[in-house]
Amino acid sequence: MKINLKKIFWPDTCPMCGKVNAGGLCAPCRKKAELLRIREPRCMKCGKPVRYPEQEYCPDCARIRHVYDRGTALWLHKEPVSASVYRFKYHNQRCYAGFYAAEIVKNHERLIRGWAPEVITAVPLHPGRRRKRGYNQAELLARELGSLLALPVSCRMVRRVRDTEPQKKLDNRKRRKNLEKAFAAGGFRRIPRSVLVVDDIYTTGNTIDAVAGALKEAGVQKVYFLTISIGQGY
Repeated sequence: MKINLKKIFWPDTCPMCGKVNAGGLCAPCRKKAELLRIREPRCMKCGKPVRYPEQEYCPDCARIRHVYDRGTALWLHKEPVSASVYRFKYHNQRCYAGFYAAEIVKNHERLIRGWAPEVITAVPLHPGRRRKRGYNQAELLARELGSLLALPVSCRMVRRVRDTEPQKKLDNRKRRKNLEKAFAAGGFRRIPRSVLVVDDIYTTGNTIDAVAGALKEAGVQKVYFLTISIGQGY
């Protein structure tokens, strides 16, 4: 019998709580994640939950004109999802990308197909930050989604040309200013009509808007987004 040494030294762990679990997501975390999964009614723009079915937009999207066209996330950014995303982003848990992608496709494939994106891309890191971290978590997720959805992935169509301060360190007024001219798009062989932008977390939408703005300046007509989780906005 062949022994899988990788499984012995690196056993399967739950991507939510991090505890060893042969089946991946453990039952308690599955239950908690299900409570955080975004359902209808939700904002027609960013996908955030809204209180009433007749409410078209969340308070943020009702007062802010976003550059992107539409988007959604899988879960609310609360525990244990927030801890999972943190480990994915900062603790080299690259293996979580496949789990997130599978959950997104299971819950949102019909919505994604309805958007009809021609290509998937990821919110880029500045080259210096990418070298320091060693990978771009959004790009890992984008490639997993592309594989599951049989859609092309291009993570070079948008570049971060200015190394910005982390958004979480800034107040609401400074976040949009921080991202001005931070991204550039171009170099297409053929300009896609519609693009799906992937990131880990959506909070205020400023980052997605900045990427969408760069893509639309380059000639893209429609820009959609998908994230693992979504915060409470402003």
